[in-house]
Amino acid sequence: MLLEGKTVLVTGASAGIGRAVAIGCAAHGANVALNFSRDVAGANAAVAEIEALGRKGIAIQGDVSDPATATAFVAQAVEAFGRVDVFVNNAGICPFHAFLDMPVETFERTMRVNLHGAYFMVQAAANQMVKQGDGGSIIAMSSISALVGGEYQTHYTPTKAGLHSLMQSVAIALGKHNIRCNSLFPGTILTDINKDDLADQEKRSYMEGRIPLGRLGQPEDLVGPTVFLASDLSQYVTGASLLVDGGAYVNLQ
Repeated sequence: MLLEGKTVLVTGASAGIGRAVAIGCAAHGANVALNFSRDVAGANAAVAEIEALGRKGIAIQGDVSDPATATAFVAQAVEAFGRVDVFVNNAGICPFHAFLDMPVETFERTMRVNLHGAYFMVQAAANQMVKQGDGGSIIAMSSISALVGGEYQTHYTPTKAGLHSLMQSVAIALGKHNIRCNSLFPGTILTDINKDDLADQEKRSYMEGRIPLGRLGQPEDLVGPTVFLASDLSQYVTGASLLVDGGAYVNLQ
């Protein structure tokens, strides 16, 4: 129960990593407000699981690419639970596409969701934490893609690198308020984002073969690292990044 008494906000939490993290934080004692864009059924199911754990949960719909969504999400979470202790920026998209004919709208939408959305969400959460006056933790789901290239991810990898850079800068800006800001770098995690890409068994086997731990990641693999950064166990950790990739990044064989 490392998060008992805390309120956690998670964006993009109707499925995948966000959903797993939201439920995992509840399992450690937190009340959770989750943001989602379209999947009403998924969001409601996640809230039901949170409540089954004996915690409070609320699902708040909104498109993170709209800056107004950020202030609304934080305000509604505070109205429901009174405060914000932890903010997890998870919402993101990756519509795979080749570089040379990348549609402008695909590039701009990816930027607006992954990077612009994160900026205003983090800003809104930070303002609430500063108002409360007793610190907090902000965690960004960056990606191993912030460190390596991807042929069909030329619009995506810059957003994840930017997200990590944002955490480094806000760690400095918010340190005086005792607000810690850190990044998680998931490796290849089986989610809706990559399920079509990994439906190719040959490619999936290749990816698994490059990972020292011998398997692709599951959304639940991000729960422990998130809870650590959200809890008082990491009270002297800020501006840091943690790879959660089964060792893929260091394997050059």
